[in-house]
Amino acid sequence: MSKNPGLAAWLRLTLIPGIGGETQRKLLAAFGLPESIFAAGLSAVRSVIGSKADLLFDFCSGDAVDRSIKWASQPGQCILTLADDAYPPALLEIPDPPNVLYVRGKPALLKQRGLGVVGSRNATPQGLRTAEQFARTLAGEGLCIISGLALGIDAAAHRGALAAGGATVAVIGTGADRVYPARNHELALAIAEHGAIVSEFPLGTPGIAANFPRRNRIIAGLSRGVLVVEAATESGSLITARLAGEQGREVFAIPGSIHSPVARGCHKLIRQGAKLVETAADVLEELGDLPAASTLPPAPGDTHPLLAAIGLDPCSLDELVERSELAAEKLLPELLILELAGQIAVLPGNRYQRIH
Repeated sequence: MSKNPGLAAWLRLTLIPGIGGETQRKLLAAFGLPESIFAAGLSAVRSVIGSKADLLFDFCSGDAVDRSIKWASQPGQCILTLADDAYPPALLEIPDPPNVLYVRGKPALLKQRGLGVVGSRNATPQGLRTAEQFARTLAGEGLCIISGLALGIDAAAHRGALAAGGATVAVIGTGADRVYPARNHELALAIAEHGAIVSEFPLGTPGIAANFPRRNRIIAGLSRGVLVVEAATESGSLITARLAGEQGREVFAIPGSIHSPVARGCHKLIRQGAKLVETAADVLEELGDLPAASTLPPAPGDTHPLLAAIGLDPCSLDELVERSELAAEKLLPELLILELAGQIAVLPGNRYQRIH
């Protein structure tokens, strides 16, 4: 289970229907950690999110919180929050990092250098072989293969990594206590044993179509690059590739026959600037000499730009937004890192003070 003593407050915040990620980030930006949000009281919270504050204080999420904590207390299962040391630093680089992650398996793999491998659910036999072979080779070179546990290319990529004895992470669009599609049940068990299954969605969440594009940003965020093996022009894999590009990750695509519908998405990506890939060596060459991932988030040094922005006197979040020219939701993860590193303190009134 997470070592974060405030886990119950994080769960209370994230399990309330109608209080989505954007609203949660507004509250975290305004008050700091979840305990401070609830301690601030209804009136103060209303000043930030309006009438939605009533949901925060009226909804009884106790049973769901208890179930989640009980789930996380089981061997091989945990819940990570933004305030946990084990939270993957790569996700703090994306505009909307998930506030909590439900993990089955080995959470340390979320910090390992990773490559997203995605593609069509209706892949060709050649596409399946290609995905599995690429994943097997790249996992053997030390890359963690990250995909979405879907049928087709995703499943082939996970199998290739497992066959190599390498690492693989499945980012899913359901609760971490569910497997979707059911046909991948055995594969999911193998991933949970040798790799990790990750979800930002509450336990029990079914396979809702709208959730899968959201999970794609996590696949991209955890990866140094994303490789698209086969994809139609309207494929969700192109969403993952677009998000990877927006997040500053490399985008790779394998070309196919001009007559194949599942090659057209890859050709579209290549025309848009994705790296054309023919062998696994092409991926490794483009990624370059990747240093081994640390098991702890990097400790910010005294040269962290936000420390200079804070200055020597306490300052408010609004002042930091103005000085850094960053949006509040982008400042929050960095401020949490500095707080956890013992370099800043959060003062009453949502002000920040350098400690050293």
